[in-house]
Amino acid sequence: MKATVDTDSCIGCGLCANDCPEVFTMNADKAVGKDVPAGKEEAAKAAAANCPVQCIKVA
Repeated sequence: MKATVDTDSCIGCGLCANDCPEVFTMNADKAVGKDVPAGKEEAAKAAAANCPVQCIKVA
């Protein structure tokens, strides 16, 4: 499972990185997703659902 962020839509609020730092980091003013480690699938999906601009996909 991997988390991807549409950087064109990302507003850089950092909510995802705060909610699930194991999957999301901030690169300057945009979020970056990575492979979702075992046991963090639900946290990654919750962070994606909480994104104010819905620019995160977890699949």
